[in-house]
Amino acid sequence: MLRRLAPVLLIIVIAACGRREPDDGKVHIRYLASPDVGGFSKVIIDRLERAHPELKVDMVEGPAAGDARENMYSTAFMGKEDSYDLAYVDVAWVPKFAAQGWLRPLDALIAPEKLDAFLPGDLEGSRYKGKLYRLPVQSDGGMLYYRKDLLAAKGVPVPRTWEELVAAARKTRTPSIAGFVFQGKQYEGLVCVFMELVWGFGGDLLDAAGVVRIDEPPAVAALTALVDAIHVDGIVPLSVLTYQEEETRNVFQEGRAVFMRNWPYAWNLMQKEGSPVRGKIGIVPMVSGPGGRSAATLGGWGFAVSAYSRHPNEAFKVAEFFASAESQKLAFLKGGILPSRKALYSDPEVLTAAPHMKDLGRVLAGARPRPTHPRWPRMSDALQMHVSAALSGQEYPADALKAAAVEIRAAAAR
Repeated sequence: MLRRLAPVLLIIVIAACGRREPDDGKVHIRYLASPDVGGFSKVIIDRLERAHPELKVDMVEGPAAGDARENMYSTAFMGKEDSYDLAYVDVAWVPKFAAQGWLRPLDALIAPEKLDAFLPGDLEGSRYKGKLYRLPVQSDGGMLYYRKDLLAAKGVPVPRTWEELVAAARKTRTPSIAGFVFQGKQYEGLVCVFMELVWGFGGDLLDAAGVVRIDEPPAVAALTALVDAIHVDGIVPLSVLTYQEEETRNVFQEGRAVFMRNWPYAWNLMQKEGSPVRGKIGIVPMVSGPGGRSAATLGGWGFAVSAYSRHPNEAFKVAEFFASAESQKLAFLKGGILPSRKALYSDPEVLTAAPHMKDLGRVLAGARPRPTHPRWPRMSDALQMHVSAALSGQEYPADALKAAAVEIRAAAAR
């Protein structure tokens, strides 16, 4: 255990103690990232350093777990250290980091017209209280996967609404093939699934004025639909209450489900040689309910400039290079990293390598971030607990969301 923790502890110690820059005449820009799978980050850094010989980029490869890296950034920033010039941040971290004063606003560093090239959801998730704090580099969003062969065999069209999804799942399921699977365990992934349905049914968690709306009829209808899918319609197995992303993917990839809600990463894994569903799957935006429109819960990553960096302008130059169309294309082709730039979803080279990117672009165009609130973790915990209780039959949907709303309002008022 100590051997496994040693690298993480060493990085935390380094972060807490600040850093000394080498006396090599270059400006060193340092950031913490996940392991560089595929090596694309090193290629981008090499290109950047050749284009800007005055810069040296020091990428610290941290643990794969995002929450561990979030804690490492927080440790450094709470000490007001200049350990990192850039922060590679998840969309859900932006409000917390910005509210603490750990990030520099970027609005004065980039022309507004340049931002038009990015997906709107990625930009929305990069702002806090109207200011831009992150330059989006990697996009992500939930979507509906389906078995093309199973729908065709029954003459069932691809569903666009929740009612159509339930009907299609009923017609195509069998004793060994579930109708629909999703991330139903009590964790952040369940909130992402639920918010897609809440938006799809015309509801919201917080409105633009910050008023809590999660206990109103559209959200109650969305949760009721999800509960009924398990306990009334029978299209969702009870075991879904233990599923995170990989459990969901494995069930679908093994051919044991007709429909699946998951993230884009699953596509490439399911198309590998030997996959039972290779060439048999399609993707569409998540279905909507009455009174709403399809929406995907936004994920994704981007670069923010530390408020404690001694080189903020140079740090932003590095962020811009990573966010460029050339760098994002390389990251996708070498590492499967989804771009945040709209044009790359119709780029001929990208579509040749991955024809499904055209459909994926439609999904991400409608992606929405979770509420940009500094106390989002507390709000999410409340929603996870009560939505999970409703799905397991311990609480009625209306009661569950009423209780969640009380806790969320208390968190928002602090």
